[in-house]
Amino acid sequence: MFDALTLLTGQASAYALAAALLVALLIDHVLGEPPARLHPVVWMGNYLSWAGRRVQRVAWQPSSMEAGAAAVPYPKDFKVFWLAAICWIAGAAGCLIAFDALQRVVMQLPAWLAALLLGLLLKPLLAWRMLKSEVRSVESALGQSLDAGRERLSWLVSRDVSALSEAQVRESAIESLAENLNDSVVAPIFWFVLLGLPGAALYRFANTADAMWGYRGVYKGQNWEWAGKWAARADDILSWLPARLTALLLVCVSRVRWRAVCRESAKTPSPNSGWPMATMALALDIRLGKPGVYVLNPAGRQPTRTDTASAISHAEKVTMALVFMALLALVLRSMVVS
Repeated sequence: MFDALTLLTGQASAYALAAALLVALLIDHVLGEPPARLHPVVWMGNYLSWAGRRVQRVAWQPSSMEAGAAAVPYPKDFKVFWLAAICWIAGAAGCLIAFDALQRVVMQLPAWLAALLLGLLLKPLLAWRMLKSEVRSVESALGQSLDAGRERLSWLVSRDVSALSEAQVRESAIESLAENLNDSVVAPIFWFVLLGLPGAALYRFANTADAMWGYRGVYKGQNWEWAGKWAARADDILSWLPARLTALLLVCVSRVRWRAVCRESAKTPSPNSGWPMATMALALDIRLGKPGVYVLNPAGRQPTRTDTASAISHAEKVTMALVFMALLALVLRSMVVS
């Protein structure tokens, strides 16, 4: 009979996982992202891009006139749905197997070396320094011109930025900070604590798949209405708890009322991204929104340059609180098991 902890963490010591988390965050702070050729999330993206092209060969594509219509009667395409699901499952299984094998090998080494190598493997699954840098770059570009701010924002979001005002560019950057605080920091650490390195890798694969496939209708000339459903739902499930944890931590560092967070978060189409975004809007007393889709905290003021810095400060506090909670959880786990 398999021991539950062995199954979840691949025989990894809870203390080694705790040390590895600190190593990963230190590497992130000092060095940032590894080169693209060595980045596992880039590899995941390459696989998903390859698989996505094959899925799109099977997917029903609307005519150019239909694609531009406000409401397209997309047919139920179960064939492409299951093809995309199989591709997703194959990729996810590959990630789980590879990272579980790496963790098992690493944990046979001396404790200090195991923690160091595990931290090196975990680091690419976290992206806190890069997230802060991208948001600050948008603000710096806005200081040059509105066009420069729009151009820099396009690196960070998938929405059309060509008609956004200065306030809307800033709103989008702060929204992206709040949403990706969950996607790039809280959720990977959450799943790392629960399932070790394979858990963090699985989450990053699911989140990357959602970012590349999880669109409604036509996106960049490709129909993802049914091709992206599995990826979108998988990410919704894996992000459900972390998104609410992110919101709760933001509430704790800003003293926002939870009832207000629940009310505002329900305004977004996503079941998860609205939680950190709504909490950030309330914490800063600003309005955030996506034109024609939703407005969070509509009574709030338009964000200013100082609000970007305040948003980053709130996110930093959340990260520190999360790390403390993660380390405490791992230490308590080791005490219970021993």
